[in-house]
Amino acid sequence: MKCRHVCCYRWSSEERLDGKTAIITGANTGIGKETARDLARRGARIVMACRDLERAEEARTDIMEDTGNENVVVRKLDLSDTKSIRAFAETINNEEKQVNILINNAGVMMCPYSKTADGFEMQLGVNHLGHFLLTYLLLDLIKRSAPARIVVVASVAHTWTGLRLDDINSERSYDTMKAYGQSKLANVMFARSLAQQLQGTGVSVFSLHPGVVQSDLWRHQHQCIQVAVKIFSIFTKTTLEGAQTTIYCAVESGLESQSGGYFSDCAPARCSGAASDDETAQKLWEISCNLLGITWQ
Repeated sequence: MKCRHVCCYRWSSEERLDGKTAIITGANTGIGKETARDLARRGARIVMACRDLERAEEARTDIMEDTGNENVVVRKLDLSDTKSIRAFAETINNEEKQVNILINNAGVMMCPYSKTADGFEMQLGVNHLGHFLLTYLLLDLIKRSAPARIVVVASVAHTWTGLRLDDINSERSYDTMKAYGQSKLANVMFARSLAQQLQGTGVSVFSLHPGVVQSDLWRHQHQCIQVAVKIFSIFTKTTLEGAQTTIYCAVESGLESQSGGYFSDCAPARCSGAASDDETAQKLWEISCNLLGITWQ
C-alpha cells in the first residue's frame, strides 16, 4: 500500500532494496542524509559521496545506528573539482560490483560569485557540470546494473530564467538567483536528454523539485531571508519531507515509462517550456562536453 499525505508531503512504500547499491551525493546533511537513511532502512548498500568527510562520518554513524544497516560507506567527492570527481569514479568502478541507483543530490544555492577548481561558475559547476561528469564516468557500470535509476535533484527554480549559452559561466555579469536557476534548468534538461539516450538500456532517469526545504542550502542568503524562512517554516518542508520525492523517484515501481519526467510532491509535474526545448538542451549537452573535455554522444 502506498500513500501520500497532502499536508506534510509524506509518501510511503514497503519496497525493499536488499542486494542493491545506491550512491547519493551530498549525503551527509539535509535531504541527502534523509534519502540515505531511507534507502539504508530498505536494505541497500549506501555510498555516501561527500566533500566534508568528518561530517559524513558523523552522518554515517547516525544512519547505521538508526537503521541497523552497517553496509554504509563514505567516499570523498568534491563536485567543484573534476580531479576529485574522476578519482571518486575510479574508486567506484574498481570497488563496486554494481550501481543500481545514482542520486545526484548535492548542490549550492545562490552563493556569492566564485569559481570551481576548473574555472567554472560555482553553481553551474557543482550543480550541473559536476554531476554531468560523474554520471558520464559511472554510466557503463550503471548500465551493467540495469534495471537502474538516475535521479537528479533539480528545483522549481529552473523556471526563473533561461540558459545563457553565450555566457554560461556568468563571466560578463552575475546574478545569484539567475545563476542558480540556470543550474537547475540545466539539471532538468540533462535528465530529459539522458533519458532519451538511454532508451532501451533499462536505465531510467528522473528530475524533481524537492520543495522549499529547511536546509543548509540557505546558508549563503542574507540574514533577513534566513529569518523569513524560519518565520514561514509552516509553509516549508522539513528535510525528511523534502526527501520524499527523491525517494519516490528512486524506488517507486512502474515509473520506467515516465523516464525523463519531472516530479514534485511524489507525482509527475510540468517543467517549464524552456526545460522542454530539445534543441537548446542539445546545445547545452555539447557545451558541457566541451567544457569538461569529454566525448559523449
